[in-house]
Formats: sequence, C-alpha cells, structure tokens
Amino acid sequence: MKITLIIGDKEESKDYSQNKTIKELLDDMDMPSETVVVKKNNEIVMEDELIEDDDIIEVIKVIYGG
Repeated sequence: MKITLIIGDKEESKDYSQNKTIKELLDDMDMPSETVVVKKNNEIVMEDELIEDDDIIEVIKVIYGG
C-alpha cells in the first residue's frame, strides 16, 4: 500500500505492507492523536478510519493553550 503523507509543508510517499488505521499511523510516528487533526483525501477523519492505497493523508498539528 502506498500513500502520500503531508505534515506541515513536508510531503512524502510512504509504503506499507498492510492497511493501517489513522491511529496506527500516528502511533508509528509517535504522534499523540489528541494533538492533531487528520485529513484523508481532503476530508477530516476519525482515528479509526482505515487508510487505503493511494490515499493522501494530511496531519495538522493543533496549537492550543490558555
């Protein structure tokens, strides 16, 4: 399975041997799901969404504070 991963202004292609969920992808990158919003093919998705071949995944880091 091949996907395009976008984080900030950085874009790269990734190859995986099996399908993953958004949560599994974030875990692989040591990125807590509570600190990001993820878009799959330009639509915001939940962490249990399955990633498929040729998907474009964009990870947007959330800035918060008080």
